Amino acid sequence: MTSHSDDEFVVLELTDPSSVEGKLKQEVISISVSEIEAWDLPLIVQSRTVRVQANRSRLIHQSSYFHGLLGGNFSESSLNYVSIQWNIETSINVLQFTHGSSLSITSSNFIPLLEGALFFGVEKLLLECETWFSKITSKRVLSSQQISLGTIIEIWNFGLEHGIGFVAEPCKGYLARNFAWAVSCSLFADIPYSLLHSSLDDPQLTVDSEKQLCEAFLIWLSNNAKCSECLPIISRNNKFDILKKVRICLLPLEFAAGLRRHFSQFADGIVNTILDMIKDCYSSLLRSITDDKIDNFRIRLTGYSERIILSGCAHITEAFLFLAVLPSNLDAALRKTVLSAFTGLDRHTADHYRNLMKSIKMLSFEAVHEIDISKCSRVHSAAAVIWLHLALPSLRTLKASHCLQIKLEDLYCLIQKCPLIAEVDLTVDVSSVIPTKVSVLSASAERYQPSDRTPYKMLEEILLSNIEKLTLTNSILSNISKLTLEGRNDLNDLDLLKLSALSDSLSYLNIKGCTLVTDAGISKLLCKCFKILSLILSYTSFGRNSILTLCSGHIYGFPEIHHNHKYSNTMAFRLQQLDISGCTGVDQISMLQLMSHTYMLKLLSLRETSLIDDVLYNFMGSSLESIDVSETMVSMQALTSVVRQNPGVRILKATGCRNLHQPNCDGLMLTGGASFEDLLHELSKSCIMEELAFGWGFSCLTMKELEPAMRKLRGITLGIGASPGHYVLCALPKMCPLLESVILIFQVISDSILRSILESLKHLQVLGLRCCLGELTSFSFRTSMPMLRSLRLEWVTPWMTNNDLAILTENCSNIVELSLSGCKLLDSDSQEIISSGWPGLTYIHLEDCGKITSNGVSFLFNCKAVEDLLLRHNGRGIGRNFICDAALELQLPVLRKVALDLCDACEGGFDSPSHAERYSLSTVKISRCKSQRCGFELQTVETFKAVHKETIVLEWNSKELRTTMVKERI
Repeated sequence: MTSHSDDEFVVLELTDPSSVEGKLKQEVISISVSEIEAWDLPLIVQSRTVRVQANRSRLIHQSSYFHGLLGGNFSESSLNYVSIQWNIETSINVLQFTHGSSLSITSSNFIPLLEGALFFGVEKLLLECETWFSKITSKRVLSSQQISLGTIIEIWNFGLEHGIGFVAEPCKGYLARNFAWAVSCSLFADIPYSLLHSSLDDPQLTVDSEKQLCEAFLIWLSNNAKCSECLPIISRNNKFDILKKVRICLLPLEFAAGLRRHFSQFADGIVNTILDMIKDCYSSLLRSITDDKIDNFRIRLTGYSERIILSGCAHITEAFLFLAVLPSNLDAALRKTVLSAFTGLDRHTADHYRNLMKSIKMLSFEAVHEIDISKCSRVHSAAAVIWLHLALPSLRTLKASHCLQIKLEDLYCLIQKCPLIAEVDLTVDVSSVIPTKVSVLSASAERYQPSDRTPYKMLEEILLSNIEKLTLTNSILSNISKLTLEGRNDLNDLDLLKLSALSDSLSYLNIKGCTLVTDAGISKLLCKCFKILSLILSYTSFGRNSILTLCSGHIYGFPEIHHNHKYSNTMAFRLQQLDISGCTGVDQISMLQLMSHTYMLKLLSLRETSLIDDVLYNFMGSSLESIDVSETMVSMQALTSVVRQNPGVRILKATGCRNLHQPNCDGLMLTGGASFEDLLHELSKSCIMEELAFGWGFSCLTMKELEPAMRKLRGITLGIGASPGHYVLCALPKMCPLLESVILIFQVISDSILRSILESLKHLQVLGLRCCLGELTSFSFRTSMPMLRSLRLEWVTPWMTNNDLAILTENCSNIVELSLSGCKLLDSDSQEIISSGWPGLTYIHLEDCGKITSNGVSFLFNCKAVEDLLLRHNGRGIGRNFICDAALELQLPVLRKVALDLCDACEGGFDSPSHAERYSLSTVKISRCKSQRCGFELQTVETFKAVHKETIVLEWNSKELRTTMVKERI
């Protein structure tokens, strides 16, 4: 640099008043701006005092602070030495900037630089900070330059405190655009009310769902109840002001019903609104258009939206979907036209729909890659496919479980209309009638009568008009890589062939419980979809033909991964997940062949199969993370040998395996000369378990040996045959402090054991006790369990009274799944205790519970979100029309499964609804009993006891109603 005369320079002595003695490398360091590029910043900032020779004229020109100090005519202005007490690092950064050196602004130094710019009055640095902050907050959260929520909060507070005008708008916009991400941050509750409230009014507010937004508000409110700034907002009269920002018309019924326990006034309004829309959605939407309140019904979609979650919104129709993509400047008349066209109320020609869609430029949202419309049973499938095609051109994932209105033909249309889609989930409830598990006495099927030419029929014509006819020789291939059709008993071999012709990229297939699919059909699909890596085939006809295909060496398309392995060119070798639970068509020879070919499996489930030891010994893989051999004939030797060669096992399930019980195993030697104890010791050294399910063979010794492997255990099930002992069960919380699920079946328990579990396991969400012995009393449940979501007390609490039940509702306030069996002291008043204490229940099973239903079932209708209802042997008071009434839209609008017993019918039987009247109902089970004499008693009236005789099962799918009578009680 060019040298300057002494009067052009001034020495600045920088001292950091907050510096701590003993942590600094040296006391004083001297530097000059003439060597600014060579400054050793790490060394400089660790000095107590820094003397800087700086350019006087630059300081005066760039900084109002130095202009006032050095630029006046008073005597102090001619000083050549100035002492400044300020943060040294910030001061050095400011001096670098004023002397022309480049400055890197980051989220960590932004506030110090901003504060330094204010203190020294460097306007150009302020402008630089403003430009950087505006740019960085306009980026997506996934950017590598992402700014944290904590920093945003700090910057917002700093801006308010120092009156920095340019901070507020970027902070508000950043939070609004990235609200879904902010909700997941631990600091969400620390967001100042002023920032939170301002972001809610931003038109770019982006959330995955309205439920997510409401949950965020409730969390924020509960954590800020004592905040002085928020007191006016959450005062007694205005407690829910912030919640008014939620569009309650888009909340799931289950979520709203659950809020009744803690926010009754707020929740009742939501539930009533949802029920009104279920009754007459069209009128509600028309009123909103007339009153200019259509935004209350619009799904929040912005250019930043990536996911749309409407799961559980049973009242949502296709009209909601189309309203979300209509231009905001569209007049009310056109909005009403669109609304009437897509609600099924007006009759039009197919040309009318085409012209309507062409005349209105509907919005599309390129960033959305996932939508979840599970349990949205009122959304018509044809309209939904058209909407997905128009509104979400980049859609990759569709989740539409428990939507019986979606047919497989709609899936074929979807594949061609949305070519980028890669993942589809069309799960429905798996049939109760699994041929290998029940004895069918009679069966019949009744196809639904085709409807007349409704507007929906017209929509289907539009949808199919420009789609090629699907044949097995169709050359159109899709990008579908993950397909879930679990429980679809309308799926047959022909459908599988069509799917195999369309799905060239398929790597994951789940057809669990698809009972119409044959082994030959599965085999033909595997021949075409050779890229499959995950197969979920439980309770299907998977068998010998499919295994031969998997083990065939004539599958091409993949390079050999292990050239020295003789099976590396087979599909079986590459499989990573295989679930063939309950596939009784797999014989032992075929299973031996299959296991000898598999090598890369991470998940293996052989539950309820003809599994024997030789099969496991034939398995050569070493990558297993999860294995389930429950209800098989394997021994402890075979199981432990597999675990030994798979140290990555995290989930191990082996309940109901009688051969695991070997009391005389002290001298037992396995392959390689290892004893049983040695293998158990090896297991405890190598594995870190997350879930464990054992029965026979599980003892106190086993538990102690496995303790090192169970520190991170999340779920444990101990079934019949397990004998952990009193001490181990009491010590369970200490051994496994992270447990979220505890299920004990046929175990000896006591108050001390249960109290230890309930008081110590703070993360417990699932508690199941079934047929347990021991002296259990009501004292066990006098512990607060706010995290508990599922409670099943089956044949363990015969002493339970209404008062005990009320106490249980107070201590376990967030239960959504409840099963009570054998509580014979309960009466009809228990219904009100259940419905008022747990209004958000989705699962209610009550069996042999005294006289709960002796006076009818009226109070249980207050549990509006119930999906699965079982009432058996609780009192002869259930009316003939109960099932039809329960299926009504305004009674239990999301009810899918009902199980009753004729013993409880007060009018001799039950009427079943028609296809049009069933609403969301998919399964009805009615069991029948017969009187049987007990051979150990004298022949009196009391000796004749009710024994289950048979069950009638009604099942609706997308095509027909199936009626089956089975010998078993299911």
